[in-house]
Formats: sequence, C-alpha cells, structure tokens
Amino acid sequence: MSLGQKLAPHLSLLRRYARALTGSQASGDAYVRATLQLIIETPDSFPAGDVRMGLYRIFQQIWSASHDREPAGDAYGAELSDAAEVARARLAAVTPLSRQALLLSALEGFSNADIASLIDVDVREVDQLLADALVEIDRQTRSRVLIIEDEPIIAMDIESITRDMGHDVAGIAVTRNEAVALAQSKRPGLVLADIQLADDSSGIDAVADILADMEVPVIFITAFPERLLTGQRTEPTFLITKPFQEHTLKAAIAQALFFDRATVPAA
Repeated sequence: MSLGQKLAPHLSLLRRYARALTGSQASGDAYVRATLQLIIETPDSFPAGDVRMGLYRIFQQIWSASHDREPAGDAYGAELSDAAEVARARLAAVTPLSRQALLLSALEGFSNADIASLIDVDVREVDQLLADALVEIDRQTRSRVLIIEDEPIIAMDIESITRDMGHDVAGIAVTRNEAVALAQSKRPGLVLADIQLADDSSGIDAVADILADMEVPVIFITAFPERLLTGQRTEPTFLITKPFQEHTLKAAIAQALFFDRATVPAA
C-alpha cells in the first residue's frame, strides 16, 4: 500500500482539526494542502510508525513554523488574516499550546503522550495545558445558543452542557422551519445543528437559511463527518461526531466563539 493510500483515511479528520485550529475552512484546508505538499516533496522524511501521528506531526511542524507570521502574503492562504484578525485580541490571554492540546485531546482523541509528542512538550505538562485552555477560553466568551436537534435526549444533553458553560439557550428547534423562525426572533450568537431533522428536513438547509439572514458561527453535529469533510465544497469549519463526549462539545463551542467577531468577553 502506498503512503498516499495510508494517509487517505486520515485526511478528513486532519481537515477538521486544521479548521478548528485556524477558525476557517479556507485557512485550515490551506495548511492541510501545505502538509501534503511537503510529504509529496520529501516522502523519505515521513516519520516512521503510526501513519496518523506522522501526518499530524508534519502538520504541527508547518503550523508552528508559520502561524505567528504576519498574515499578509502568507503562502498558506490569504484568508488566514480573517481568523487572525478576530483572534488577535484574545490570543494574548490564551496560550497557543493550550488550544492545540485541547483540540488534539477533545476533538481528535489523542492520548496525553501523543499530544506531548505532537506539540513538543513534556507529557507532565499536558494536563495543565488542557485545564488552562478551558479556563482561559471560557472566561472570554459568552453567547446565546440555538440548538437544532430532533432527538430529545441529545437535545437535553446539549442544552445542559451549553448552560453549564455559562451560555444562554435561545431555544431548541426540531425542524428546519422552527430553526429559521427561532433564529430570526432570538438572533443567536452560535448555532449547534444536527443534519437530519424530525420532519425529514435538513439541518444543513436550515443553517443555510439562517446564514442568509445573519452572520453566526455554526457547529454541525453528525454521525458521518466524512460526508461533510471532503474538501470539495463549502463546508463547516466546526464539526463534531456523534456520539460525542462532553469535553468534545465544550472544546468546539469554545473554539467557534473564540474566532467569532460578535462574541464579547464575559463579565
């Protein structure tokens, strides 16, 4: 099996991580392309052992070498400046390594030992980095959240987690029409959306209708993330997989609000 064939199953997940880290589909995908380009140009330098770890390690090398440059003229995508502009005021309070550790753990499921290897820290530091990330980001962001979910138990879990984080819940919608109506009346600062809704309508269509009327960050929740992470069309920047863990949802919410222009610091 060629290296390309071995890497293929991991690319959609790397895109998910890159988009969450940068706050942009375009920027995240640009970093993934740069990662693949480097692998193509120097295949003999690909790390031995676990293929996914090797892929993420090369991505981290490129990210670490370039994310602190001035965005203008960055070879890894002009839209990097959009995320950088939104995040600049908040980055002073949030350690970049803490955010990377949080995403690698909560979103990507890496062990503490793997995270330590990927971000080049002692494994004993990882727990503190994870705790710091949640505290720092939660302190900065509060919002009103619209939940689009037709499974009552899942909706209740999402509502409970969201409220525990200090956010208000604008409402829970189970159909496309309900979601659009709630968005128009409540003007949420964040949308959490399932894909398949109660009346066989689409959460994707509901979100499209909402975004036609307002700018708001969206997190999609689906059992089939690979269907939305092909890199071939406009796709969600933030996406988590069902069944999800509480810390995964918290990490996605924190990152989505971290990069949102409209989110104000918590009192």
